[in-house]
Amino acid sequence: MGKVVATNRKARHDYEIQETIEAGIVLSGTEVKSLRAGRCSLQDGYAVIRNGEATLKGVHIAPYKEGSIYNVDPLRDRRLLLKRQEIRRLTTKLAERGYTLVPLKLYFKRGYAKVELGLAKGRPTYDKRRKLREKDEERRAQEALKRYSRGEKV
Repeated sequence: MGKVVATNRKARHDYEIQETIEAGIVLSGTEVKSLRAGRCSLQDGYAVIRNGEATLKGVHIAPYKEGSIYNVDPLRDRRLLLKRQEIRRLTTKLAERGYTLVPLKLYFKRGYAKVELGLAKGRPTYDKRRKLREKDEERRAQEALKRYSRGEKV
């Protein structure tokens, strides 16, 4: 993986990621320059598949300062580049209740802009709290082990 432009950390909190898929994105010239400057937000983004085409919606790529008339709408829909069999497989998965495609990471790989999509299932609120509690307990246990190995009192 190349230079990471943006990550969607909240997605891993709100959703349970079943699998990840890498897809290319169709961008205009000024959008690429804006991405290279790191001006992107994946917060409200999601992907849909309609008429055999995957589309990324709700991803904000800020207009490039020096772009003048060539800048496009920052929230426009962007086509995703996926193989036909991947689209077919994802369509059947998305037809199941509760599944969605969420952008997890946007990065450059060998000069091309790529997005890592997560096939995700919504996580209920009580499950989010339990996950946070487990993470906190794990962190405290690691700290205690570290102190114990140094010979400090626990």
